[in-house]
Amino acid sequence: MSNNNIKVKGNGKLSHLHISSIPDSEVLERPIRRKFSADYKLKILQEADTLKNPGDLGALLRREGLYASNIAMWNWKREKGELEGLTPKKRGRKEKSPEELEKRIKDLERDNKKLKRRLDHAEMIIDVQKKISELSGIPLKKLEFEEED
Repeated sequence: MSNNNIKVKGNGKLSHLHISSIPDSEVLERPIRRKFSADYKLKILQEADTLKNPGDLGALLRREGLYASNIAMWNWKREKGELEGLTPKKRGRKEKSPEELEKRIKDLERDNKKLKRRLDHAEMIIDVQKKISELSGIPLKKLEFEEED
């Protein structure tokens, strides 16, 4: 429980000061990444280009809550001609193009056909071995396999 009354000593007198709001000091569990639009970045870069007095850039950075590295990176991308590079990048896995997905499906279907042919061949060999063992009178061990559909 916090005490909102603070004793302040001034001119030899004690007075009580009431604090109406205390800033919330709770830290977020996971910080939120800031994203800046391309328009905002260009506006800041144009404003930074017009500054002439020493200390003006620092004031701009403090006012906007930015770092000098933000300005440097945005400026570098602008000079390199990557205006689309000024837009925030989507994080996470990149989506595959439809051509890549089609190629992947064709490869998987080809592999599936190949494996089915090999399975049919192996089952035929097993059937022949069973018939040979029946004709020759060699008993086979019964193995129980659970087939999954």
